[in-house]
Amino acid sequence: MEVSSSNYQLPAGSKNYITPGGHARLKGEFLWLMNKERPEVTAIVSWAAGNGDRSENGDYIYGKKRLREIDKRIHFLTKRLDIAEIVDPTASREDKTQIFFGATVTFSNQRGKKKTVSIVGVDEIDTTKGYISWISPMARAMTKARQGDIVTLHAPDGIKTIEILEVKYQEILMKSFEMTAQ
Repeated sequence: MEVSSSNYQLPAGSKNYITPGGHARLKGEFLWLMNKERPEVTAIVSWAAGNGDRSENGDYIYGKKRLREIDKRIHFLTKRLDIAEIVDPTASREDKTQIFFGATVTFSNQRGKKKTVSIVGVDEIDTTKGYISWISPMARAMTKARQGDIVTLHAPDGIKTIEILEVKYQEILMKSFEMTAQ
């Protein structure tokens, strides 16, 4: 079983901007690890340790390795949640045409192809849904631009221009954390 992991580095001194749904997902994973996964693995390790020789005891060796992984993830989640700055995209704002964290932006590229992205936190990235990190080159290029603006994007494959067609502030749906034991 593998727990999802986001290890994107935040810019030094920055806050961990996150949507309410993303925060709930991280908190759900943290609670699941603390209240379900860790106690179950700890019980297995304790049982395996009582079986004698630990050097060839697969349950003990695997269990200890899994505990280290769980503890590392718990530590990561604790740090991320401690510095989380929850930003609700649906909150009212003065200018709904200017792009900031939480915006859902429809734009067209130089060839006229339209695409929609939502600017989310580093722990919420999902390119299949168009969720891009606020620290990504595209989000940084669009930030503070307004509907109708043409912005320059410095991409790995060169400089491109994109036209901002529409800016919306709406709920960004995040799948809640659900993990079942094997």
